[in-house]
Amino acid sequence: MKKLANLRKARGWSQKKLSDKSGVSQTYISELEADKKQPTVFVVQKIAAALEMTVSELLDETN
Repeated sequence: MKKLANLRKARGWSQKKLSDKSGVSQTYISELEADKKQPTVFVVQKIAAALEMTVSELLDETN
């Protein structure tokens, strides 16, 4: 999820804040941002909801 860090930083959020809002651990978010993990659909849905965007918007790498 290459754009996750950019989306998070654009909101001025730390990984911890995204973790708190999404219910996904900070460690897992760090691993996603470093492309060390591939998220499940459930995790993508939780992160998208926390960022107030759709799953499609979150996964769209063209923007």
